[in-house]
Amino acid sequence: MKDRPYELPAVTDEQEDTFVFHPKNVILTLLLSSLTMLFLAMTAAFVYTRVQSDLPPIKLPLLFLLNTAILLGSSYTMILARRAYLADDTAGYTRMLWYTLGLSFFFLGMQCLAWYQLFNQQIYITSDNSAGYLYVISGLHFAHVIGGIPFLGVFLYRARKYMKEPVSVLVYFSDPAKRLNLRLLTMYWHFLDALWIYLVLFFFVNQLIWQFWP
Repeated sequence: MKDRPYELPAVTDEQEDTFVFHPKNVILTLLLSSLTMLFLAMTAAFVYTRVQSDLPPIKLPLLFLLNTAILLGSSYTMILARRAYLADDTAGYTRMLWYTLGLSFFFLGMQCLAWYQLFNQQIYITSDNSAGYLYVISGLHFAHVIGGIPFLGVFLYRARKYMKEPVSVLVYFSDPAKRLNLRLLTMYWHFLDALWIYLVLFFFVNQLIWQFWP
């Protein structure tokens, strides 16, 4: 069912406005704005507490960088999933959802391994304020990745359920609500990716400043 005898109509300006002011989009925007403010506040508190206590920043395991690449991969597969959906590519759409789900679990597993490496260095959440903030901030991001997985699972379940008969495939790909939900999920995944990149850069920059600041 990759090619259909007609193309879906292009999204008009009126439809774009409807998306912008759609209740689901407004809720997601408020959620992401709140999370942005939360993490900005926590990273600012981390700097303030570390400077006041004259504590060195924690040296991050290199696995944090690898986890960044994993998240970038999952964000890219979400882009490919959405492209496949818009192109009515049932096999590609389902496959990219599986890849995204697999990469998400891979990220969670590797992040647990990164924390384990910190444990081996005898760096615990109770060691000092720097360590405490590192665990709390990375743990909050970890929790939000977990929070997105059930929604990804629902998309995958519905894709497998409704993509068996030609008629159900046609209805599935023509449903504006499903297109909207997929777009919102993709936005959330990109946000998690961008947030993780910010956090990793933040901790590495703090480490470099400590090492080279006179």
